[in-house]
Amino acid sequence: MRAVTKRRFGIMTAAAALIALAPTAAYADRSASDKEHPTSPQPPGTSASGKADGNTISAQVGVVTIVYDQSKNGKGSSAGPVTPVTDWTPPECYMAPTDTPAQFRDYWTKQILPNISDPSTTKLIYDQFQNGHPYTNWNLDKTGKGYWWTAVVNPDYQGRIDEGCFSNPGFWTDTNQLPTEPDALSPHILSALAYAQLRVPGTSVSLSPSGKQTVNLTTWAWLDKTAVKPISVTASVPALGIWATTTATPVALHIDPGTPDATVYPASGDCPINLDGTIGTPYTSADGNNTPPCGLTYLHATTGSSPYPFKATLTWKISWTGSNGTGGTLPNGTFGTTTPLTVQEIQTVVR
Repeated sequence: MRAVTKRRFGIMTAAAALIALAPTAAYADRSASDKEHPTSPQPPGTSASGKADGNTISAQVGVVTIVYDQSKNGKGSSAGPVTPVTDWTPPECYMAPTDTPAQFRDYWTKQILPNISDPSTTKLIYDQFQNGHPYTNWNLDKTGKGYWWTAVVNPDYQGRIDEGCFSNPGFWTDTNQLPTEPDALSPHILSALAYAQLRVPGTSVSLSPSGKQTVNLTTWAWLDKTAVKPISVTASVPALGIWATTTATPVALHIDPGTPDATVYPASGDCPINLDGTIGTPYTSADGNNTPPCGLTYLHATTGSSPYPFKATLTWKISWTGSNGTGGTLPNGTFGTTTPLTVQEIQTVVR
C-alpha cells in the first residue's frame, strides 16, 4: 500500500465548471490551511501516512485510521494479488471524516473559491455551507461534535480517477454517528479495500511423473489440502466501530499445458475441489493407465524448442462478513503459477 492518500474535491452540480475553470485549484494541496490549525486532527491532503507492524498495516485517512489485519493472509515470495474474473476494481474513492469545521471553511474560502471565476459556483458553495441550505456558517458551532466528510482517493486504485469521485463537496456527520451516503466508509467499502490487500499463495501443483514429461504418457496433477486453504484480510476503522473480513476460498484448479498439442483431463482443464479439500488425486501404481481426474498428456516433445509453459491457476471464491450483520460476495479472483516443462520422446518411464 502506498503511504500517501491524496484528496481532491468537486462541486455537486458544478463539477464540470470547477474542472473547466480551475482545474489546478479544484485539486489543490491542503497543506496551507492545515498549518493554520496545528492542534486539529490533520486531514489527509499531503500528510496521510501508513505504517506496518507485524501482520498489521494501518493507513491514516483524515481523522480516522483504517487497520488491515493480515495475519491470515497469504505469505511468501510466491504470493500475489488475485485477478477479478470480471471488470470489477476496488473503489476509486470514498467519503471519510477529514475536516473540522474551521479546516473545511478555510479550504473553501481561502484556497478554492478565490480561484473560481464563475460567480454561480461561488454562490452555490456559500449557499450550501454558509447560508443555511442546508448548513449554516460551515457548522462552526458544532466544533468538537463531528466532522466534515469529504472524498478520499483510494491509493490502491491503479486506474484513472473518474470526475464522479469529486461530485460531492462534503457532508457533515456528528460524532458517534455513521452516515447513510452510499460512498461513505462502511463495511461494504472496507470489504472491497480488503480485497485489494488479499495475497494468495502461488499454485505449486504436484505432478507424476515430476520433472521432465514424456510424450503420450499421462501426467497426474494434484494439490494437497495444505495448499488449498482459505486466506483472509480484515479491514477495520476502530474510531467508527466498523469492520469487514474478506475471505478468499479456493474452489477450482485450471491447468493449461502451454501448447495445443496436449490433452487435458477434464477436457475443460478445470479440476474441481474434492470434498476433503484437495484437488486431483496423487498417482499410485494401482492406477496403471487410468485417466486421472486432473492431469494432461503431451502429444509432442519439446526437442529443439523451448519448454512448454505449463500454467496452474486457482480460482478463489471471494466473500465477506462485516459489522452490524453485513456481508455478501465479491467477484471471484484467479492467481496462477507458470512452470516450464520439457517433454521427451521415450517409450517407457519409471514413475
